[in-house]
Amino acid sequence: MLVIGLTGSIGTGKSEAARHLEALGASLISADQVGHEAYTPNTEAW
Repeated sequence: MLVIGLTGSIGTGKSEAARHLEALGASLISADQVGHEAYTPNTEAW
């Protein structure tokens, strides 16, 4: 299994690159989304 981590500053195209990889069949885990879910009250992660 190949694991690719996308990092960079704001506005550098990380989300766009992730969308392209996902369109090619890659699985995507958004650390930003997971982080937001962790701070949402009354959720499993909270």
